[in-house]
Amino acid sequence: MPAADSQSRAKKAAPGFGASELFQILRDGRPRTRSELAAATGFARSTITARVEAGGRPPARVAFNPSARVVAAGDVGATHATVAVMDLAGTTLAKAREQIQIADGPESVLDRLTETVSSLLSTLQRTSEDLIAIGIGLPGPVEHSTGKPSQPPIMPGWDGFDVPDYVQRTFDVAVLVDNDVNIMALGERAVSWPATDNMVFVKVATGIGSGIISSGQLQRGEKGTAGDVGHIAVNRAAGIACRCGNVGCLEAIAGRPAVARALRSAGVDVPNDSDAIALVRQGNILASQIMRQAGRDIGEVLNMCVSLLNPAVIVVGGSMAEAGEQLIAGIREVVYARSTPLATQDLSIVQARTGADAGITGAAIMALDHVLAPENLQMLAASQ
Repeated sequence: MPAADSQSRAKKAAPGFGASELFQILRDGRPRTRSELAAATGFARSTITARVEAGGRPPARVAFNPSARVVAAGDVGATHATVAVMDLAGTTLAKAREQIQIADGPESVLDRLTETVSSLLSTLQRTSEDLIAIGIGLPGPVEHSTGKPSQPPIMPGWDGFDVPDYVQRTFDVAVLVDNDVNIMALGERAVSWPATDNMVFVKVATGIGSGIISSGQLQRGEKGTAGDVGHIAVNRAAGIACRCGNVGCLEAIAGRPAVARALRSAGVDVPNDSDAIALVRQGNILASQIMRQAGRDIGEVLNMCVSLLNPAVIVVGGSMAEAGEQLIAGIREVVYARSTPLATQDLSIVQARTGADAGITGAAIMALDHVLAPENLQMLAASQ
C-alpha cells in the first residue's frame, strides 16, 4: 500500500482515528518513530502515543511485523492449482503446484486445496491458528459477495456452491473468492504497476476477460461480473455462435480456440489449440496474420473501455499474449486509431510482466486487504 495513500486516509479519518488506521500506514514495513508518525498524519504526538499504546506498547520505533500471522492463497485453473502460504507483507513462504481437474467438482478440488495448505503450514512449522485468511481464484464467474460461482461454463457442479462455507469446515478463517482475471489484475498491479491507479488487465486465453482497477480499487460491479468483455458483441463475429449460448461474442472469434480453428480452416495442422501460439512464435506468416486480426477484434472492445474508463495502462496477459507482439500490435492498431487523442496520449498497451505468479499474488492480496482492513484488524487484535 503506498504510504501517501495511507497518510491521506488517516487524515480523513480524524474523528475515529485509531490503532487500526495507524496500522494501515505501517503496512509498508518501514519502522517509524512516534514523531515521524505524527508528522506523517498531522496528528499530535500525544494522539499517536495513545493509539500506539492501544496496540500493545511497542518500543519507541514502531514497525509492522509481517511474520506475526500468515495467509493462504489458491489460484485454481481448469487442470492445475497453485497454492501458497504468505506472510502479512505478501512474501511467499511456501508454494506448491497441484494437478487437479476442475470438472471433478468442488468437493474434490477444495479438499485438495485445503490438504495442500495444511501441508505447507506443516512445512513452515506453522499451525492453523497462525492462518488468518484464505484467498481463492476460480476460472469462472463468481459472485464475490458470497463466494459462490455463477453458471461457470467449464466447472460442472460448481454453480451456486458455497466455497467459503466448505473451506471453513477445515479452516475457521475468512475465505475470499473471486474469478481468476480479477486476482490476476490485483497481482499484476501490485508487482508491476504499484503506482498506477487506473488500469485494465485483459486475459486472452480460451476465454477473454478483464480486471478493472479504477482509482486504485478493483471494480467488481453489482454482482461481480464487471470486466466480462469476452461476451461483448463485435462486428466480425456477427452470426457466430459462442459457448455462452449467444452469438456474435468477441470470444467466439478472438479466443485461443477461435484462432486455432481459423488455422485449421486454412489447412494448417493444429492438433492442439496451444499449437497456434507456437506457430506465431515460430514466425508462421498465416498464424501471425490471424493472431494480429484477433488483436484488432479485441481492440474494438477495448476502445470502448478506454472511452468509459480512461485507463493509464492496458496490460495484456494470458496464454495468447505469450505469442509475442502480434496480438498486442493488433490491439494498439485499433485502440490508438479510434480513441480520442486525450485518452491515448499517455496510454500504454503492454504485455503482462508478472507471469504465472500474478494469480497467486492477487489471491493473497485479496485476503490481506480484507483481513487487514481497519474494521477487521480491530477484531483481530481483540482476539489475541
